[in-house]
Order: sequence, then C-alpha cells, then structure tokens
Amino acid sequence: MATRRNVVLHKLWICFIIFLYFSTESLSQTDNYIVHMDLSVMPKLFAGQHHWYLSTLASVSDVAGMSTASAATLTASSKLLYSYTHVVNGFSASLTPSELEALKKSPGYVSSIKDLPVKHDTTHSLEYLGLTPQSAVWTASNYGDGVIIGLVDTGVWPESESYSDHGMSEIPETWRGECEVGAQFNSSLCNKKLIGARFFNKGLIAKRPNVTISMNSTRDTEGHGTHTSSTAAGNYVEGASYFGYATGTASGVAPRAHVAMYKALWDEGSYTTDIIAAIDQAISDGVDVLSISLGLDGVPLNEDPIALASFAAMEKNIFVSTSAGNEGPFHTTLHNGIPWVLTVAAGTLDRDFGAVLTLGNGVSIAGSSFYLGSSSFSEVPIVFKDGCHTKSELIKIGPKIVVCEGAFDGNDLSDQVENVSSANVTAGVFITNFTDTEGFIGDGFPVVIVSLKDGKTITDYIKNSNSPQATAEFRKTNLGIKPAPRVTSYSSRGPSASCPLVMKPDIMAPGSLILAAWPQSIEVGSNNSHPLFSNFNILSGTSMACPHAAGVAALLRKAHPDWSPAAIRSAMVTTADTMDNSMEPIKDIGFGNRIIPASPLDMGAGQVNPNNALDPGLIYDVNATDYVRLLCATNFTEKQIQVITGSSSTDCSNPSNDLNYPSFIAYFNEKNSPSNLTIVREFHRTVTNVGEGICSYTASVTPMSGLKVSVMPDKLEFKTKYEKLSYKLTIEGPALLDKTVTFGYLDWADSGGKHVVRSPIAATSLSPELS
Repeated sequence: MATRRNVVLHKLWICFIIFLYFSTESLSQTDNYIVHMDLSVMPKLFAGQHHWYLSTLASVSDVAGMSTASAATLTASSKLLYSYTHVVNGFSASLTPSELEALKKSPGYVSSIKDLPVKHDTTHSLEYLGLTPQSAVWTASNYGDGVIIGLVDTGVWPESESYSDHGMSEIPETWRGECEVGAQFNSSLCNKKLIGARFFNKGLIAKRPNVTISMNSTRDTEGHGTHTSSTAAGNYVEGASYFGYATGTASGVAPRAHVAMYKALWDEGSYTTDIIAAIDQAISDGVDVLSISLGLDGVPLNEDPIALASFAAMEKNIFVSTSAGNEGPFHTTLHNGIPWVLTVAAGTLDRDFGAVLTLGNGVSIAGSSFYLGSSSFSEVPIVFKDGCHTKSELIKIGPKIVVCEGAFDGNDLSDQVENVSSANVTAGVFITNFTDTEGFIGDGFPVVIVSLKDGKTITDYIKNSNSPQATAEFRKTNLGIKPAPRVTSYSSRGPSASCPLVMKPDIMAPGSLILAAWPQSIEVGSNNSHPLFSNFNILSGTSMACPHAAGVAALLRKAHPDWSPAAIRSAMVTTADTMDNSMEPIKDIGFGNRIIPASPLDMGAGQVNPNNALDPGLIYDVNATDYVRLLCATNFTEKQIQVITGSSSTDCSNPSNDLNYPSFIAYFNEKNSPSNLTIVREFHRTVTNVGEGICSYTASVTPMSGLKVSVMPDKLEFKTKYEKLSYKLTIEGPALLDKTVTFGYLDWADSGGKHVVRSPIAATSLSPELS
C-alpha cells in the first residue's frame, strides 16, 4: 500500500514540477534555436543521436536541478522540436536564454542559430521551352518517368486533376515516404502521382504557443504549393484555362514524374526549424529533385537553412532548384546565392493576355488586359481625359470608357489606374510607352493598356466624333509575342552577397503569368466584390520559375542517371539561350522604358533550353570536396564550415576560391587604387567530355569593353568520352571599372558544329555585402 502511495506521490511531484516549469517559463521568454552538435563527442552509451539530444536538453533545463531525472527528461521532450538526421547534425529546441547559455557549455555543442521567419517568393510555357511530344528530352526521359520531385511549400490540393495518376508508372521501390494523415487529408488521397505528403509545424507552434492552425495537414490553404508542384510535374489536364485566358492542355515540365509534398509554409507563419525538418525528411524519403520556392535575405551560408539543407541533399545526389527572389530590379538583392544549388531567375513568355477595343468607326485596337468580369460590353460612350489626375472630375463621368495618356513610368501609370478604377466608370484605357505593365492590367476592374500609336488612333477618333463609343471584348490570349523572353522587373539580381565568388543567378525560366493548378476552394480574384474560384490560377514570380527548372532537372536525371547535381546544372547553364525570339540579345525590362540587354547578373546564363541541355557536349563537374575548398578560401571559420557540411572535421589544407563552375564573375572594385593600376583575375576550369569519344573544341570570347580576356589553351582535343581537360581564363582590367557591369561569353565550339558550350562572364565594380 505504501509503495503504491509513493508512486502516486512521485507522479504528482513530477506533474507539479512540470507545472512550475511552464509557469515560471512564461516569465522567461523562450525562443526556437537550431543547435549543431559534434557527433564524434557523443558518448557510446547512447543508442542514437535522439537520446543524446534529449539527455543534453535535460541537463540544461531550467528545472533540471530541482526535479527528478524523469521530470527533466519529460521537460526535455517537450522542448525538443526536431532531431535532424541528414541536414544538420543536431536538433531544434525551444530554449530560454539561460538554457541556451548552459547548452553552449555542453559537450559536443558546436553552434546555434535562432529560428527565423521564411517567405515564399502551365498551358504554353512547355511549348515555349520546346517541350512537345516530339522533343528530344521528353523522348529520352520518357517525360520524367520514375523520377521523384519533392517540394517544400504550402501543401497540395490532392483532388486537382493535375495529380491524377492516369498513365503513371508504379511508385519506385526506393521510395520510403508516406502520405501523412491530418485534417481533411487521409492516406487514400495519395496515388501513383502524388506519392508523399507530410507536414511540419512544431517550430511554428513553439514560436507562437497560442496559434490555431487552420488546416493541420498537408492540404493547401494558400495555393502556392499546388501551383508550384503542378508546374514541375502535374499530369495532363485537357481544357484548362483561367476564365477563358490561356486555354489549352495543362501539364508540368515532367508530367510522368512523381510528386512528394512537404508542407512547411503556413498561413499562420513559416520558420526555419520546420523548413529544415521538411528537407531532412525529403532526403530520408528518397526524392531525386527538390524544388524550393522560398528563401531568406541577408543571412550568411552558415546560418541559411536552405544552404545547410541543400548541402546535405547534394551529398545524397539530390538536385536542388531554388528561386532567386522577387526583390528586383536592383543588384545584390538575390537570395539562395548558394554554390551547390541552382538559382533561378524569372522571365516572360511569348504570350500575353488582352482585349480588343472596337471603335464606333469600325477600327479595332488590341491592348493588354486581364479582366475577369464580363467577357464583353457593347457600344459604351468613350471619353478622353488627358492625364486622369483629378479624381473629382473622373467621378462625374459615370458609365463611360475613360481614356488616359501621359503615363511615362510605373508611378504615373499606377496613379492613373487607381484614379480611374475608383471613379465608378465602365472601363479605363491607358496610353503609354511603359513596357512593364503586368502589374497594372488587374483582374477586378477592366483596364486596357495600348501603345502610343494605337492611343493616337483612339484619341483622334474621340476628337472627331460627335458621339464616340466603343465595344470591348476581353479574355483574349495572344501567342508569339515578340520580343520574348525578357527578364522580369521583380526577379532579384546578383551578385550573391552570401557567396560573391560564384556567379548567381544561374539560369532563367518562365515565371511571368504562369497557369497551373489551384485549390478550388481558394479565391483567385473578384468581380464586383464577388469572389471568384477556379481549378487553375495564373501567377508570377521566381516561385513559378523555380519549378520549371526543377522539372527540367528531373528530365535530365532520368535521361542521365549517372550525372551529379553539378553536371545537371552545368548542362542547363552552358546550353541556355541568350537570344530572344527576334534573334536579339535577351532584354531586361526592370528599368521602365530603358530597355537594355540583360546581363548574367540579371538572368544567369540565359533562358533554360531543355532539349539542348540533354546533350551539352562538355560539363563542369563539382563534388562536395570542391565546395569545402571554396568555403575554406573564404572568411568562414572551421566551426562555421562544420555547420554547413555537417562533418566533425574539416580539411582546409588545400583551399581554393576558384570553384569549377560553368560561369565566371570577376570583381574590379578597388575604389582607392591609382587610376592607372591594372589587375588580373585568373580562373581555372576542368571540363568533362560527355559527347563523342574523339572531338575537339575551340574557344572564342565575346569582346568586353575595357577588359582583355584570354583563354589558354584555346583548343581542347579529347581522345575518349569522359576524358577531362583543363584551361585557364584570364581577365585583365582596371582596378576599378567605370561601369557597374560588363559582360560577355566564353564559347567552346566543337569542330563538328554540334555543340557550343557557352559560359557567361561578368565583370563588376559592385561590392556585395550582407546587410
């Protein structure tokens, strides 16, 4: 009886201690931390890492000294968020300041990073990229059959037709993932297309203990994850459209690839602890490609969860595609400037959406529009109001079409659209030569944007007519628009502040006005204050470009299963298109009407070309040791490198800041140097012949203003397939360039005319630094 009584008292004591702990804890602010541990220090008595981490947490708990061992263990379990396996040698936990300080003195402690919030940044885009049933890369890869693409995002809407498993092969035997049960989501919703679905929010809940998760499952309540995953690998859906825009058959870039969704981005907030846990699980599950349309700004590589997680993925031969960010058009705004991932910029398609305005005299004018309301209206009075700057005058107009002119930049146009749309008129027609109009064509108010030439036709008609009127027809989709592609204004630019020695972004992919699957319960727009819903949505961003590139990587992984992630990236970079569809250099529309050629710091090597990437001729390969040598040559400490690589030891005996990358960036930014001082930048590269056995390549370099560029040797003679040969590229120029960016290209052309292996070269006076 006494023994039984003692057990009861013991349990009550434990409960009291835990109650006391959480009561006092409210007085001492906790926060989430990602803790890196040295596994070589783990005592052998522990069965595994998880138990060691629990024991370590129990030993530093604020109540450890006043409770029993079992109480401390219970407390440690409540504080431990995740034990990581691949991405980090360590764990994440919710700690008070005193617990963190105690932890720093524990055996095996390496470092800790505070949990940070994270932000997340098609019917025709495939044809535009050259992906048709007859295309070489779809044929060689069987449309990505058997490849598993994992996405860390907002979840998935499994009922979408894009996740139908019609025509899909069986789930690969190597797959170790699962379909996790949660709110409005059961395992039967997965199939041979959507083969995995997991969710991660322990970090979010620890950060915000009183939060209510609206949908505690992998089900998508925001739409972003459904859109990105179907862009990468959605199945075929006939008759897809967005209220009549972009009508056609929708599919992902790799329509026979499998999809695994890891939900770590939530309406209620997103944190790095959950992101790392998601990627850690994706590695364990056996994905082949990861698509990550999110990132953090202004953090060094050793504190960037995407950098840490993607290094572990790279070591497991997993290709990682990331978005460059949406903070353009200014330089050094890029995130995910990580040497071992693909960083993707966003470009336009050769498609736009519009309306046709037919004047009372029968003349028809085509303009840009994205109105979701009535498909047309007839014989409406039309008036011209110059700059449309006076709201009080516009409000008096009533049910008429208002024509405005004089918008020479984005600010003017924004003011005009705002004034007219709030004036309760029928529609607005805006005459401008401003080219970056995507953000103004809207969906809730009928906006039509026309050129200066067409605008004059409209205003002449109005001035010469006694009772001018017009008819408008919306929901027009126009293909073959020239020039395209162009670099979007929002796409973040390089160079990378987190790793300036490697040129970023790597590549550009379609990111503007992309049609893809959407949750049917989530509003896509409105018409007269009434919400609109659709099974597809059209979105823009580097978030949309990233899964395009991930899909291409999946095709290449299937076609070349022996290629490393670096080899796949090299193939995409060196075969990219630098010319638009009017056979002019791709332009940058980020600075209004000042249309200029896009530099590699804007678009990377150019627009991804999947069919060319299938057979690149030569590749630039890189392994984990090469990346470590690069880190050793920078300002990272041995402990910081250990955090990135997850290794207990670091060999920095042979550091090199010259990574075998398929692009070049040189800095001429020594501001206090004599004006006549000349400096030389040298780059050493090794290429592997993946084309014909016996072949030769000859180098040529685009002239770069103010710089002397040379290649030695300028001819490479390969005797066998997979043979490696090396060369040196030298750039000589002033210590301080007089231009922000000067760029060109190194071409290696084979004697048979089959391959041109092109690498971008950027020279800059910028000095990228983390803010």
